[in-house]
Amino acid sequence: MAVGRLRTGTSGFAYPAWSPRFYPPGTRGPELLRHYGSRLTTVELNNTFYRQPSPAAIDGWLAATPDDFRFAVKAQRGSSFRALQVDPADSVAWLTTPLRRFGERLGTILFRVPDGVGRDDQRLAGLLSAWPVDLPLALELQDPSWHVDEVFGAARDAGAAIVTTDLDTDPEPPSIRRSGPFLYLRLRRADYRPDELARWLDRLEPFLADGADAYVYFRHDEVGRGAELALELAALGEALGFGPAR
Repeated sequence: MAVGRLRTGTSGFAYPAWSPRFYPPGTRGPELLRHYGSRLTTVELNNTFYRQPSPAAIDGWLAATPDDFRFAVKAQRGSSFRALQVDPADSVAWLTTPLRRFGERLGTILFRVPDGVGRDDQRLAGLLSAWPVDLPLALELQDPSWHVDEVFGAARDAGAAIVTTDLDTDPEPPSIRRSGPFLYLRLRRADYRPDELARWLDRLEPFLADGADAYVYFRHDEVGRGAELALELAALGEALGFGPAR
């Protein structure tokens, strides 16, 4: 069996303030993503959370990145709410149809359910049944009430990945549970020591060895530390044969 690939990146890329720590001095506009894509293999798009991307925007992102680069696209928040709470069929179609333009470069669509929206098995079932089977789905279920075996089982049956999110407020790192064909991690602490990154890779290694790809995203910060962490974790993974670091 082929091993899985470790893809690391950050939440967003359009941060000129990351220069010169990550971007060369003077990097602006389309050159930001071009440079980002020369060093990292994936990005979690933030602006799609606030509005649907235009065809021209998607074409520009594709043109700026290599063929093996993958995009995780945050589903637009208003229609995400409607898809879970009101009318999954119409809202899911509105959410997903424009994103087909990414083609095979679409790593996954990130569907976020915010803290305070508690577990509702019936609504989750409606969302999962309306979701196109050919589009990869990652669910970030922020309210703790969702974190039960029944929800993981429903996601597994639908082929959806439940996101593992690590926060500064967590006393211990969360468990990694695989429900879909790939893993999706959001490492949101302000910083990670080298030994902490190594422990995350240790925890990912059995899944990667079993053939599952892993998408790992560090938080946006003001200086580019998240991008450095993504590079550091990618290098650790490359040393173990889980995909090239750029």
